[in-house]
Amino acid sequence: MTSVASPEPYIPRKARSDVVRKLLLYAVMLAVAAIFFVPFLWTLVTSFKTLPDSVNFTFIPHPWSTAAWTDLWTNPSYHFPTYIKNSLFLAAVVVTCNLFLSALGGYAFARLRFPGRELLFLLVLGTLMVPDQLRLVPIFLMIVHWGLFGSFWGYIMINLVSAINLFFMRQYFLTIPRDFEEAAKLDGAGYFKTFWRVMLPLAMPAIAALAILQFQGTWNDFFWPLILFGQGNQDHYTLQLGLEHLHSLYREQWPQVTAGSIIAILPVLVIFLAFQRYFVSGTVSAGVKG
Repeated sequence: MTSVASPEPYIPRKARSDVVRKLLLYAVMLAVAAIFFVPFLWTLVTSFKTLPDSVNFTFIPHPWSTAAWTDLWTNPSYHFPTYIKNSLFLAAVVVTCNLFLSALGGYAFARLRFPGRELLFLLVLGTLMVPDQLRLVPIFLMIVHWGLFGSFWGYIMINLVSAINLFFMRQYFLTIPRDFEEAAKLDGAGYFKTFWRVMLPLAMPAIAALAILQFQGTWNDFFWPLILFGQGNQDHYTLQLGLEHLHSLYREQWPQVTAGSIIAILPVLVIFLAFQRYFVSGTVSAGVKG
């Protein structure tokens, strides 16, 4: 007795309109990606040009040269390794302080009950409407009065914690079920132990997202380093001040500027690629509950 093979299920083809729509969508996405990628490619190519060739509108250097990259590390007029070291130090300290204080303050605003909590939180949010340029004079006078002008600690004091980070962490803690806290209380944990042992590990996606954003902001900051270190010794220059120092009155060193810009982009790019998954999940979860 011969068995009859069952017919394969019929899978309808996609409509032509769906295929055209998808092709158009991919074309638009490629065009948008090119808009953002071409300036980066232009910067990379310019860093391998000579100074006369850097002003030409060409994508291929004539000739190829690594003089700009070598000059960044060997020229005694500017100390590029020192600029990178200073930026890494400030970014590491500011990110660490912001992560701890923002998480601690966000947990307090989200979970603890104390008099004036809502009013205090509104005052914290109100500081977001005050630009840095408006509070420049009072902060500058305080930094000078405390003897921190031209010091790394003056910059760290200004950026210990920000209101937007507090708001971000508060929103994320609101999305965590209270069952975890109740279980910790049954085990005899206090407020800080509950925060440190239970809530903080659960908030790791938000902390990773916050670390990326804060590192990028501190690494690329130009305003406050210019105010605090711009008129002092180059040993306190950050990377952004060092890039600005490459400009001179009568000559623009475009190959060196673009090479330095590529170096400045790399740490942010590496951190974002490494924590991209946490960044997406953290930012989405923080906006779920208000």
